[in-house]
Amino acid sequence: MQALLKLSRAIDALNAFVGKYVIWLIFAATAVSAINALVRKIFGVSSNAFLEAQWYLFAWSFLVAAGFTLLHREHVRIDVVNSRLPKRVQVWIDIVGFAFFLTPICVVVLYLSWPLVIQNYQTGEMSGNPGGLIRWPVWAALPVGFTLLMLQGWSELIKRIAFLRGQGPDPMGRLVEKSSEEELVEILRQQQEAAAAAAAGTTPPASTAR
Repeated sequence: MQALLKLSRAIDALNAFVGKYVIWLIFAATAVSAINALVRKIFGVSSNAFLEAQWYLFAWSFLVAAGFTLLHREHVRIDVVNSRLPKRVQVWIDIVGFAFFLTPICVVVLYLSWPLVIQNYQTGEMSGNPGGLIRWPVWAALPVGFTLLMLQGWSELIKRIAFLRGQGPDPMGRLVEKSSEEELVEILRQQQEAAAAAAAGTTPPASTAR
């Protein structure tokens, strides 16, 4: 079980890393949209490449971040009934969902999407719109995104099995991580308390920051 938990932590770290940087795709899509609008207003010209680049970036952002979203339990859930059930029943429902619904769906999508990506890459298929972009990069978002989602589903499955066996923490709790700004504020607060305590000749309170 410890080897599986180690694998789970590695998958969590992978999706946490991806989720940390995928926000830049949203920024890039916004920048492309702004540049396209400025060029069109100022010079009266535009291109379908700008429009397609926006939805390429958007597609990559929400598909690749699907595993990160599952890691933080942010997908839409209908908890009207589930939240009233005992914790172990909730965990078993998740186990069934990850094993018999999420995994098969991801496998089917991967099975159907990889041949399309390879075919579009080999043929160099282009957009049917004048000035459009090549197609295979956006198709590649499907297998990449669903691979990360499936891996995260396996990670969540491992956590729940470990919990039922008494070898892991409650997997139903939401992960809460401090942002870099919050950590900076906490450090500054601690420094101020330490300085004030030193000036008063007292011992500063113990830090609760992790």
